[in-house]
Amino acid sequence: MGIPRLRAYAGPALLSYGFRPFFLLGSLYAALSVLLWLPIYAGELDAHSAFLPVDWHIHEMLFGYLPAIVTGFLLTAIPNWTGRVPVQGLPLLALVVLWLAGRAAVFFSADIGWQAAALIDGSFLLAVSAAAAREIVAGRNWRNLKVLLPLAVLAGANGAFHIEAHLHGTSDVSRRSAAIMLISLIGGRIIPSFTRNWLVRENPGRLPAPFDRFDVASIAISAIALGAWTFAPGNSASGMLMAVAAICQAWRVSRWAGDRTFRDPLVLILHVAYAFVPLGLALLSASFFFPGIVPVAAGLHALGAGAIGSMTLAVMARATLGHTGRQLRAGRLTTFVFAAILVAALSRVLGVFVPDEAIINLAGAAWVLAYAGFLLTYGVALTTPKAHAV
Repeated sequence: MGIPRLRAYAGPALLSYGFRPFFLLGSLYAALSVLLWLPIYAGELDAHSAFLPVDWHIHEMLFGYLPAIVTGFLLTAIPNWTGRVPVQGLPLLALVVLWLAGRAAVFFSADIGWQAAALIDGSFLLAVSAAAAREIVAGRNWRNLKVLLPLAVLAGANGAFHIEAHLHGTSDVSRRSAAIMLISLIGGRIIPSFTRNWLVRENPGRLPAPFDRFDVASIAISAIALGAWTFAPGNSASGMLMAVAAICQAWRVSRWAGDRTFRDPLVLILHVAYAFVPLGLALLSASFFFPGIVPVAAGLHALGAGAIGSMTLAVMARATLGHTGRQLRAGRLTTFVFAAILVAALSRVLGVFVPDEAIINLAGAAWVLAYAGFLLTYGVALTTPKAHAV
């Protein structure tokens, strides 16, 4: 693994490393978009988007918030992989502005036209993919080229979302994207690694199983199942594949010794977050065979609010502490953030089975509190120069 080389940089700390602006603005947007969504969902506020309200909400979680956090992570990880200098200063600012333009374009797409909105919004993921590919290739870090595939699929799904919503009035196929594959690929690498490091230092004994053929098979089965679900959602074979994928992913996370990490919330939350992947896959499988009992939305929210919401917050907290020279320790506010996002995820899944307005509002409030708590806890670290390690 390369050691990043840092060029002399005298600009604002916010633009010194990719994780800083994208974690800050991404978390702020996650909170604000749900604050907007709750009155839109209740019919108390009209959006200016060409999307139906529910499509705007889904799009901005999958293709607005998530790409910001993925970009922050990749622009920070790639220099460590390649030993090259990080993207910073004006090039980083250009990516930030492009992402912000996409959020505005989608929200006002009814005013500017869906084609203009799709072009502006879609250009961000293409630019990030191009920047990541350039750095990985220039650093001859060939083994990490695989992260470009789910990025490319995510970019393609985003474009398809705009087209499908325009042609059919709503999105369906393109809602099912590569988001969970990103978590499966990246989470499957960092969770065992971080867990192993902590256990060796703090709790010697059983360690996570190393990445092996079973992990490769689990990822492949999950990809096939998600592909079948995307293009043949009504086929019982898709439901069976989803069940097999759920079992594989559950067994996969069980091999990572998460039950030995209760003393460290920063490590434990990674395992809990990943557990939403097999849960979501299992609920989706159940929706094939028991459609009157288990709605598809239950699995979608387990994967979305659960896996994506909690995993991204966990990664943001850990990366911010580590890359700003602070101690890798979860204080009370960080623990509150993790608890809030889990309440939000579980409440949102419950709200599918018990469609009570109070439960939906609880999920929304807990989600906003989680991201507001993250901003309160890590805002200073993200916007000020790196601290000395303590």
